[in-house]
Amino acid sequence: MDAQPDPPVGPPAPSPSAFELPLQRLAPADPLRWLARGWRDFLRCPGIGLFYGTCFAGMGWALLLVFRHAPAWTLALSAGFLLVGPFLCLGLYEASRVLERGEHPDLGSSLLAWEHSIGTMAIFGGVLLILEMLWGRASLIVFAVSFEGMPDFQGSIRQLLAAEHLEFLVAYVAVGSLFAGLIFAVSVVAIPMILDRQVDAITAALTSLRLVLTQPFVMLCWGALITALVVLAMLPWFLGLLVVGPVLGHASWHAYRTAVPAQ
Repeated sequence: MDAQPDPPVGPPAPSPSAFELPLQRLAPADPLRWLARGWRDFLRCPGIGLFYGTCFAGMGWALLLVFRHAPAWTLALSAGFLLVGPFLCLGLYEASRVLERGEHPDLGSSLLAWEHSIGTMAIFGGVLLILEMLWGRASLIVFAVSFEGMPDFQGSIRQLLAAEHLEFLVAYVAVGSLFAGLIFAVSVVAIPMILDRQVDAITAALTSLRLVLTQPFVMLCWGALITALVVLAMLPWFLGLLVVGPVLGHASWHAYRTAVPAQ
């Protein structure tokens, strides 16, 4: 009896587009659950977490050292943590992904997590960098039109707290909120998705944007929680970033896993 020929094999099914990927319905308590899982991952691989936390804090210390006579730059570039945070946390996403598989992550693998999607990561990272530079420039403009020259660091704190500079505070917060909201919307799950699914930057960004637009309350709560923790971590000379930075990195991976179900 002759063997039946194998059925013809067609091309692989195309990956769903950014508008076709299913998104999980989120609960208001999910941000706290993500934070708890991030803390758990930090405790499971503290060495990796502290390495990245030291990098975050070291960047803050460098800003204070280099720009101690130009507080506007320090404030503007400190705000950049909120912009490039998802990209800098790439190694932490990889560590959480490895832990999810029941394996033990190592620092070397986390540092090379970008190598499988180097082109896409470079494009997305470049966009984040450009937005950070625009935010920094906009912050400098706000300082320039609000003060006569750049005050010293202590002077700037006194002036920021003065009632007559309420307009400056409103303008600075408005500019920061605009840039932070934009970058949050397009990146909240984008980079973990690029790492996990090897999708292109546009698909990842549109999926992230769709998540924020379809579930604004939960994602607003998540963004507010991230912002509050980062700001508090920066206050004691950036020391809080030693722990807060890696915990938020791990938590962001779990936010992606919850919001975008596994294939």
